[in-house]
Amino acid sequence: MALDFSLHPHHDGSALYVPNQKPKLLEKIKIRIRVHKALGNVQEVRIRYSESGEAFPSAPAKVIKREGGWAWYEATIVMHNPKMNYRFMIVLTSGQTYWYNTQGLHDLIQPDIQDFRINTFSSAPKWGASAIMYQIFPDRFARSQHADEHKTPEWAIAKKWSDEVIGHGPGTSEQLFGGDLWGIIDHLDHLKKLGVNLVYLTPIFPGKSNHRYDASSFHEVDSILGGNMAYQALIEAVHRKGMRIIGDLTSNHSGDSHEWFKAAYKKPGAKESSFYYFSDGNKKYEAWFGVPSLPKFNWNSKELRRRFIQGGNSVVAKWLKKPYGIDGWRIDVANMTGRTRDEDMYLEVSQVVRQTMVEINPNTIMLGEYTGDAAYEVQGDGWQGAMTYSNFTKPVWRWFYNSDDRSRGKFAKGAPGFSMWDGNPKASGRDLVTSYTQFIAGFPWHVRLHNMNPLDTHDIPRFKTYAIAGAQRVAAGMQFTFPGIPVIWAGDEFGLDGYNGESSRTPLPWNNERPNDPTLIEHYAALSKIRRENSALNDGSMRFLYASDEAIVYVRENAKQAILVAVTRGADAKIALPKDAVAGLAKAENLLGGGKISIAGDKAKLPGKALSLNIWRLPAKG
Repeated sequence: MALDFSLHPHHDGSALYVPNQKPKLLEKIKIRIRVHKALGNVQEVRIRYSESGEAFPSAPAKVIKREGGWAWYEATIVMHNPKMNYRFMIVLTSGQTYWYNTQGLHDLIQPDIQDFRINTFSSAPKWGASAIMYQIFPDRFARSQHADEHKTPEWAIAKKWSDEVIGHGPGTSEQLFGGDLWGIIDHLDHLKKLGVNLVYLTPIFPGKSNHRYDASSFHEVDSILGGNMAYQALIEAVHRKGMRIIGDLTSNHSGDSHEWFKAAYKKPGAKESSFYYFSDGNKKYEAWFGVPSLPKFNWNSKELRRRFIQGGNSVVAKWLKKPYGIDGWRIDVANMTGRTRDEDMYLEVSQVVRQTMVEINPNTIMLGEYTGDAAYEVQGDGWQGAMTYSNFTKPVWRWFYNSDDRSRGKFAKGAPGFSMWDGNPKASGRDLVTSYTQFIAGFPWHVRLHNMNPLDTHDIPRFKTYAIAGAQRVAAGMQFTFPGIPVIWAGDEFGLDGYNGESSRTPLPWNNERPNDPTLIEHYAALSKIRRENSALNDGSMRFLYASDEAIVYVRENAKQAILVAVTRGADAKIALPKDAVAGLAKAENLLGGGKISIAGDKAKLPGKALSLNIWRLPAKG
């Protein structure tokens, strides 16, 4: 089908296409699709939707408006079930029938798994879609004047702030640089300058490692970080700055030094025996990936649920309530929680956690970690969004990956934890669009808006280390203009390096202790300002208009405005769009990049200089 990419029909579940973003059971909902005349003369458009496991066609859709060559079709369906799927059937007067689903336009009918998804589970707080997140690994962010007062524990290897981080081998989890919560308070103005409005801290509970994912208690803040008093002070300071803060909770396992585990280990009669998968007189137990120091929780235990996740006296509730009042949780290894062989309590556990959060403060957010594909499990009935790498991070890495021998050779220093490209790292802009589209397909729109979009995190290498030179500025622009929550991993704004997850946990160079690029701070601040001032970048639809080896172009649109973005890689690209692809191209206002759009006949030409990022605001519709 010789139809320009930018003139394909479009629907994505956003408010432009589904005005009611929070449908209730049995409520009538309007669903829309835009179709360009370039497709052909349309005889009718219908929606094929699910009802109680069966598929039905809607009544023919009506044209509700025309814009240039575009016709907007609308049909009404009933929300028969809490979750439903749908696709579009477009019949031309020529007799040609097309099917349109999450993967685009097709001649043949497609599997249901590629359908759009809608449900009644949208519950994320209003502020979630406009969040700009900053991730902090407390030991490496900043040392305060109190840091020297904190006694170094027996398990730790004390390090100076300027020391090189051990990236793999002995001492990796024991090196302690002494960052504390008071140090974070000292640098909150830095976060404000970046435009951050949501702070995410990796665990602050005591453990026997610098990462603290091996908690020895969930009721106290590690004294090395300043204890409960420092945490309360940090939360209050963050809120005074007009920001929010979320914690990191490990629902899959504890450490073997945890008070619950110690109470039951080799003690079959202990009440806490049911908290873990013990055997052989409580001397053997299940552990996360077989790591003995990380015993896995058994969520069959009602007492564990009561203490940890259920009700006002639980761990989940404690830190949401006064005197603390955090604004949500990121749940570690959410995808593995409650799952062991033939047992699967994953969804049940997530729903219990969320219910407790709603009871304490419904204006909180709950994000689940997935290292792989999260789409068909994260639907909003538990986790409201996912920390996942499949749909954004990995496609962007593949496109910008530096495949020269020197870059590849850096892997010799230590394994990166998991592959950031899962195969051939050489990719085109078309590959990026294809991968992204495939991996976001199963998310309902409200979840898509609350997925985290990191270039890197504390668990993976720094993007800059493996990307072509200069790509970080461009890729960061994609973070801030794609649907979802942009995530700045502490140190990204200084251009720090890290060949794997451990080495990426580099102490921040507040006093130039290590090579850095402070000019990036202004770049991230500019991106934050653009996102903050343009609502389409928070909740607007996402439509790809162009993709080649070296460039992609997309537009975010809501009822108020449209934001056009052009991104290029390592070679100049000649970008041309039909003038009718998106309204207002002739009057586009450049917000970043300085590029100009030229109109010649029925074509619009966009700047395509190598490694460029251009963002334009298009005129508001009447």
